[in-house]
Amino acid sequence: METVVSGIRSTGNLHLGNYYGALQNFIKMQSEYNCFFFIADLHSLTTHPTPADLHTNVKQVLVEYLAAGIDPDKATIYVQSDVPEISELYLYLNMNAYLGELERATSFKDKVRANPDNVNAGLLTYPVLMAADIIIHKATKVPVGKDQEQHLEMARTFGNRFNRLYNHDYFPEPYAFSYSDNLVKIPGLDGKGKMGKSEGEGNAIFLGDTPEAIRKKVMRAVTDGGPTLENQTKPQEIQNLFDLMKVVSSADTVAHFDNLYNTCSIRYGDLKKQLAEDMIIATAPIRDRINAIAGDAAYLSKVAQHGADKARESAAKTIREVREIIGFRKF
Repeated sequence: METVVSGIRSTGNLHLGNYYGALQNFIKMQSEYNCFFFIADLHSLTTHPTPADLHTNVKQVLVEYLAAGIDPDKATIYVQSDVPEISELYLYLNMNAYLGELERATSFKDKVRANPDNVNAGLLTYPVLMAADIIIHKATKVPVGKDQEQHLEMARTFGNRFNRLYNHDYFPEPYAFSYSDNLVKIPGLDGKGKMGKSEGEGNAIFLGDTPEAIRKKVMRAVTDGGPTLENQTKPQEIQNLFDLMKVVSSADTVAHFDNLYNTCSIRYGDLKKQLAEDMIIATAPIRDRINAIAGDAAYLSKVAQHGADKARESAAKTIREVREIIGFRKF
């Protein structure tokens, strides 16, 4: 089976965008590919979390991975820092990554503009660590969004450069992979772009949110003054609400509110109440599993250890061979 690798930064709770945009596909992939799904706690160090926050966030993502349906007996779920071979490969790849190409990375330039007082070396070499995450398992398929495609291109660059430098066809080229032709893009509640954690708490519906929290967030979602012409084009903030409804509500419900909008008789309060209740129903099974798993420390420890062992078996083989290719020899 081909190998798939994907990770998510341990920076807090997973939301509907993570679930419908990625996790649902992961659940399908795990039965058909050799899947490695990791929690990127090393990457999160660029934002300097406290030790307590770091551990809490890693645990939360692990719990929610499991609650969403990722099966540790089918896929390898592991914490990035539990596999020190990744850091070793990161070091080797850094030796052949050049300042100019790293400074030109779009994500690095964006981070510098957003946080000029925290331009650390980890941000600069973020694509190198991401490359190590991927090629340590010789992955050929990587589920990534548009915002990560440049990083994936750089992963191919670093792997190919290693192959050329040491005249050894070792690392395969990883490519972007979507299990579905219909990529689901989940908009946020702020009336602008996609749902995300960095846009503020009110923009995202988290998988573990209580019904009360979901209702409160949805009722605060951005709207306008309502349609003034029949069948007029919906502005983005209203289209976002309908796009969310298409994901969690029945087709009849969507058609009902679409008709109300097109006839200028819609009441946004009714739309939001319906959307909130449908979100509560859609997330209920995951929320119940989150609450059940979160308190089972023995189970979480077992899953994390099992995943670390499987991931290290794969990574250790790569590092042994990479050391041999580079020229490290024992006396």
